Amino acid sequence: MVLEQIYLGCLAQASYLVGDGGVAAVVDPRRDVDPYLEAAARHGLEIRYVVETHVHADFVSGHRELAARTGATIVFGHRAGVAFPHMAARHGDEIALGGVRLRVLETPGHTPESISLLVVEGGRPVAVLTGDTLFIGDVGRPDLVAARGVSAETLAGQLYDSLHGTLLALPDDVVVYPAHGAGSLCGRNLSSDTRSTIGRERRFNYALAPMSREVFVRMMTTDLPELPGYFGRDAEINRSGPPLLTGLPPPAPLSPEAAARELAAGAVVLDTRDPARFGAGHLPGSVNIGLGGQFAAWAGAVIGLDTPVVLVAEDPQRAEEARIRLARVGIERVVGVLEEGLAAWAAAGRPVATLAQMPADELARRLEDPARAPLVLDVRRPPEWSGGHLESARHLPLGELPARLASGEGLPPRDAPLAVVCQSGYRSSVAASLLARAGFREVFNVVGGMNAWEARR
Repeated sequence: MVLEQIYLGCLAQASYLVGDGGVAAVVDPRRDVDPYLEAAARHGLEIRYVVETHVHADFVSGHRELAARTGATIVFGHRAGVAFPHMAARHGDEIALGGVRLRVLETPGHTPESISLLVVEGGRPVAVLTGDTLFIGDVGRPDLVAARGVSAETLAGQLYDSLHGTLLALPDDVVVYPAHGAGSLCGRNLSSDTRSTIGRERRFNYALAPMSREVFVRMMTTDLPELPGYFGRDAEINRSGPPLLTGLPPPAPLSPEAAARELAAGAVVLDTRDPARFGAGHLPGSVNIGLGGQFAAWAGAVIGLDTPVVLVAEDPQRAEEARIRLARVGIERVVGVLEEGLAAWAAAGRPVATLAQMPADELARRLEDPARAPLVLDVRRPPEWSGGHLESARHLPLGELPARLASGEGLPPRDAPLAVVCQSGYRSSVAASLLARAGFREVFNVVGGMNAWEARR
């Protein structure tokens, strides 16, 4: 039997190739599907099935792409309501892959249509692909489809039943393979481990501790992380059928003059370089989201899916990487790439902006002098803030910043010096670029973030 996990760090997303006897299924594929075709060829397998454990909200899935390139049958749980030909699977249905069987377990809760796949070899259950129902150290959040007429409380109750009535009924030695790891917003306490066992989760997963259904529902619907606006859009794209990547035109190389015309027409500059290079010089009004982090997820959260994008990248290869990563979350309107980057823009005599980078030591010195002290804006997520923060800091999570900028509510004074901090300096550069774009006059990115602040002691 082949059971290969293919993990995509930038989306904290796991997909799987399962096969035997020359045939295989791919489970929960990302949008760009070459890794599955290469893995199948390496193992001498033909991909016959593409199985989705649910309608994903955090990325655009590759089910149609993979089916178009292999002729495979697409499989969803029968409650999914997808708008294209597929096999509607029910509890107990099996997919035969040589001597291996994928047995469908209906496990609603994260979404109404969620299924898990029990891998049976030689008549014995050996692994279970749990999608977003059961993670390592956590379980799926139940609020992603509340807008479709099913309350988070109802789904949380279904999730409790699925966990205790179905998954925890499996033997302790069954290996657990989830669809996400640490960093995903589909849960709130995910481990960095990428596999576990039923027995280990039964023992150590906080959400599986003995408790009543009512207590579980209350816990699962309280203090949930922010929900990026693009999640609902991605779910609908996956339900209706994503357009094929092969149909998306490559972004055009843009001269400074052509780029300026696109900006005047409403495009946003997405600068994919690291914070230091961005700070040293960039196109005025640019948004900085570096390729080194969770680039696509943050782009979806702060730019959205509909805004035309002009890319600034280190080189053409990185521009192409950015285009593919943006497509993974449904950002397809990449109208062009600034040819020869910032150097060409500056050489054409066009204005260049900077974003000051403030080391942690300098921040400490300024905070000791009331006349020079900036307002510290901490853009980390609530659990990070609760784990410790600068005493004088104000909390404004990056995920909430675009909505705050749009409404004008809960923002610091526009003429106050702002030192923006996160854990490492990546998210703070995103936030600082958004604040500068919105007209805040004196913005600093704290280099190295809280990591650097704590290291200086």
